Amino acid sequence: MAPHTPTLAEIPGLIRVEHTDQEQLLSVCSELTKPSYTHQEVHGQYCTIQTHVDCPPDDVYDYLRQGHHLEEWTFSLRGFRPTGSPGLWVGSDLLEHDTPIYCRVEAAPQARTVDYHCAWDQGEELWMVYLMRVIPAHVVLNRPGSVITWTNCRHPYYDRNPHPELAPRPDRPWVGDYWPLFYAGHTVELANLKAILEHRHRTGQPVSSAPRAAEAQ
Repeated sequence: MAPHTPTLAEIPGLIRVEHTDQEQLLSVCSELTKPSYTHQEVHGQYCTIQTHVDCPPDDVYDYLRQGHHLEEWTFSLRGFRPTGSPGLWVGSDLLEHDTPIYCRVEAAPQARTVDYHCAWDQGEELWMVYLMRVIPAHVVLNRPGSVITWTNCRHPYYDRNPHPELAPRPDRPWVGDYWPLFYAGHTVELANLKAILEHRHRTGQPVSSAPRAAEAQ
């Protein structure tokens, strides 16, 4: 017996031109388009922000892929140093006293993606993932510079600390407590990133800075 070949007709809920006319499509789109949205609807599960930066995309990518620059443009990540495990750094998140944050950078030069895999308190499971992409602005906006996108996904651990025994003190707030403020907080940090990159590019300075001696080893 010949194996069954699945068809799209077997999949319920598809909206395609083969069985949906333009009027039906517009009706569906109208139902999905509202005059206003709650913060939860927009940023409850995924938080994506973006900005244009007047700096060449290769320079922006090179800056982001070097993890020590997190100490420049983030609000509270400081003091990164190697852990001894290849590619894994540990620093402090000064948002909360005595909170270590572990980070590994995964970068892809062809796509200009830079992903920061992080976690508070431990470096075994890096579940806080910050996904960034650098896009040549001339491709998408017909102007010089770069477009940076930054996405966070609400991992279940944001709602439940998987390692409460590693917290520096029992009353320390958890990183997930700040999720409702991720859009605002990351917008502040993205503005920092834009200001640094544009200032250095505009004034002819090297965009990237050298890591501290301990980090360069």
